Amino acid sequence: MDTVFRVAIIYVVLFVAFRVMGKRELGSLTPFELVTLMIVPEIVSESLHDGDHSLTNAAIGVMTLFLLVFATSVITHRFPRAAKVLESHPTVLVSEGKIVEDAMNLERVSVEDLFGEMHKAGVARVEDVRWAILEGDGRIAIIARDRTPAGARPTARDEVLT
Repeated sequence: MDTVFRVAIIYVVLFVAFRVMGKRELGSLTPFELVTLMIVPEIVSESLHDGDHSLTNAAIGVMTLFLLVFATSVITHRFPRAAKVLESHPTVLVSEGKIVEDAMNLERVSVEDLFGEMHKAGVARVEDVRWAILEGDGRIAIIARDRTPAGARPTARDEVLT
């Protein structure tokens, strides 16, 4: 029964911490946030086993971690220079139908990953991509070229879509 009590306490601490952090922080995990979440079990594992009976120490460790995540969020929101250092920025992978090889290599994005995202966006050929951008959260945004031929008048359907 002791283990059930300990797990329930840690659950409540984590639940409150995630609620306080808000939707923005939990919307999509950046690599930093993923690492942070991976640290949480390490902090609390000793309190859940017989090794360290200090439940208070585990709760303090978790709350400290989440306080640091929250402080980082506030700092990057208030200070643009800090945001440039602490947050990742978008990277252009395709520009006007041409793959930017240096960016692909730097960000370690495979051509297969790029084509997979293009297909999800309904684009079959790289020549039909105006921009492919690797966002800060790791997702690839695909902006297709305008398919209306130059000089052609847009149809009523095209006007509705824009």
